[in-house]
Amino acid sequence: MYSRWLPIGDLVRHRSLFLLGPRQTGKSTLLRQTFPHARYIDLLEADTFRELSTRPETLRQTLDPRDTLIVIDEIQKLPGLLDEVQALIDRNRDLRFVLTGSSARKLKRGSANLLAGRAWFTRLHPLVSAELPADTLMRRLNVGSLPAVFDSPVPGEDLHAYVSVYLQEEIRAEGLVRSLERFSRFLEVAALTNGHILNFANVSNDTGVPVRTVREHYQMLEDTLIGFQLPAFRQQRKRKPVATAKFYFFDVGVANTLMKRGNIAPGSELFGAALEHLVLLEVKAYLDYRRIDLPLTFWRTHAGHEVDLVVGDSVAIEVKGSSRVTPSDAKGLAALSEETTLTTRIIVSMERLPRMTDDGVRVLPVETFFSELWAGRLF
Repeated sequence: MYSRWLPIGDLVRHRSLFLLGPRQTGKSTLLRQTFPHARYIDLLEADTFRELSTRPETLRQTLDPRDTLIVIDEIQKLPGLLDEVQALIDRNRDLRFVLTGSSARKLKRGSANLLAGRAWFTRLHPLVSAELPADTLMRRLNVGSLPAVFDSPVPGEDLHAYVSVYLQEEIRAEGLVRSLERFSRFLEVAALTNGHILNFANVSNDTGVPVRTVREHYQMLEDTLIGFQLPAFRQQRKRKPVATAKFYFFDVGVANTLMKRGNIAPGSELFGAALEHLVLLEVKAYLDYRRIDLPLTFWRTHAGHEVDLVVGDSVAIEVKGSSRVTPSDAKGLAALSEETTLTTRIIVSMERLPRMTDDGVRVLPVETFFSELWAGRLF
């Protein structure tokens, strides 16, 4: 069992929570570990779902006066229950709810009651470096960071099963697409766009799916927490930037499986892309867990200058899979420095020792970068 960095206990002391995260990130395990005496309601249980869907007032009528914390798993299956949750919170300021969800689609797109400020939103990500033993980088780059997959003796089989379960449970069960076969084809092509600038027309041509439907499918991946867009950084003075976002899946192992990648080894063609993906996921998780409201973007110009990750408007990070960083690797950081004021410039690489270049760029081994990130020393 892993000790997770999400401060769920501290958050609940202040407010009820929506706890969102893809399936198998460990939401239920974390909650049962942190709140062993809470009352648990699992909407995946057929009898519980039937009872509360037909008679939502059962939640209120069966409340024990001694209950101080109620956990409702998979709240997106029954958004109408949120009216009862709000009524209970309004009647008892000391009562807390944790409402978990593996999909935000019905919450975002329906007329769901989001409790009007009575609950905060937080996210649980797959495992991060601060939650894992040392020397696990290569395993994470190959099989990802979902707890059950990471610990599995047959992670490849589990990842294939995970993708199938996602298609069956999140897509087919919710009736989100008319043709599961066409969506499966789209998903395979979408995986090839992982880490690349989105081009809906190209994906449409490759899948035979209309552009409008392609856009809807990408939005569906975001709503069901399977992927996200990384917008382009736009705050510059001289060079014209690209305006289109990149797309990333929430886990390196899931992306590898969808792309049918083989083994990823240092020095291979795929290594740098997988390392960049993992660094982005770590930074995204850190900002979420620390509740730091800074935008994440990337920077690329039509002339070819590029920086992998910009945090806020002052920290720029370039990721290189090589064991030796050369001056040419810092060209993108130098170009961005001419467009905006950067307080920190970092190149994450496979070099063995941290160092500072003559022009002030920090070159950090990936493990050192992760350590400094979670120690709060980067931003």
